[in-house]
Amino acid sequence: MRRKRYAVVVVTYGEVEKLTLRNLWPSSRRILKVITSQIVKVPRFLVYLIADYRSIKHFINWRLSGYRSSLQAINRRQTAQLRQSLSTQAPELPEDVDIDVLDAYYFVPPYLEDMLAGLKREYDGIVVVPMIPVESAFSCGVACRMVEDAYGDTRYGKVRLMNRFWSDDALHRIYVDHLFSKLEGSSFMESRKKLGLVLVIHGTLVRDRAGNPPKVFTGLDETGRFFEMMKRRIMEDPRNVFTDIRQGCMNHTAGGEWTSETVEKALEEFRREGCRGVVMFPYGFFADNSETEYQARELLESAGFPLSRYVPCINDSPAFAGWLAGKVLRELNQLSSIQKAYESLEPKP
Repeated sequence: MRRKRYAVVVVTYGEVEKLTLRNLWPSSRRILKVITSQIVKVPRFLVYLIADYRSIKHFINWRLSGYRSSLQAINRRQTAQLRQSLSTQAPELPEDVDIDVLDAYYFVPPYLEDMLAGLKREYDGIVVVPMIPVESAFSCGVACRMVEDAYGDTRYGKVRLMNRFWSDDALHRIYVDHLFSKLEGSSFMESRKKLGLVLVIHGTLVRDRAGNPPKVFTGLDETGRFFEMMKRRIMEDPRNVFTDIRQGCMNHTAGGEWTSETVEKALEEFRREGCRGVVMFPYGFFADNSETEYQARELLESAGFPLSRYVPCINDSPAFAGWLAGKVLRELNQLSSIQKAYESLEPKP
């Protein structure tokens, strides 16, 4: 009997690693075509003009600040950890199946949509792992559209697309342990002053430019529920030192009204309430990127609190890697079971 081949694809947005305009231009254009076009109809000629403007702006800002994105390097490490974790769980993997674990990206090579064409030819099934906790048309929805374009109706028996990470209680526990482990031994844990915590997440569209609910799935409700779950768990933890916790959304400006609970608003409210220190933790991202370790962190540092601390994303935490491997393992076994069910319905020769 022929052994099957499955691919696990760990996918995220992707940001340029080598800072050049030549690298930034195609990335900016893909962002406009894949994400922005869902909420604003951008004429083709404007795509190039806007993308060129964004590229030049990022190039100047990143060059002057010395910033270099770590997103892809982190995603590669997460992919390697997942590969290693799955290899140690061989007895629990589907029988007669070889597993490859690969990384892919929406906006930089290797592009997910290009990779899917090859995977369809060479593999019997794939599990797509979007590396962001809250699903929406702008996150794992991008992968969903690419899978649908590549596989069509065959996707139901060939592809598993993971989602709803935000609702997993085990992930919440890992997040809380990660947060307090990064603060252990710091002045925050000893302080008796009023302290605030900003949980940073990508914002989303609330109303379009006509004042109507967006026509695409934005994940707005899921974003709010995720925050409430995390806030409650942190506040109830015996290690908690925070007086209050606020959502801090990183918004775009195109398309209409975005989430109002911004990072800037959270910091200003903590200032008005007399907080002496603020911690920032980007819980809405699995890996640090320019929105977290550059933009959000800069907002925190410029706020001028006597005490401030940026806690990195979960990144390549071993606990997170083990949790993710368990989730992927279940998806691989479900994919195998689905395919066996389909095969049992095929006419016998």
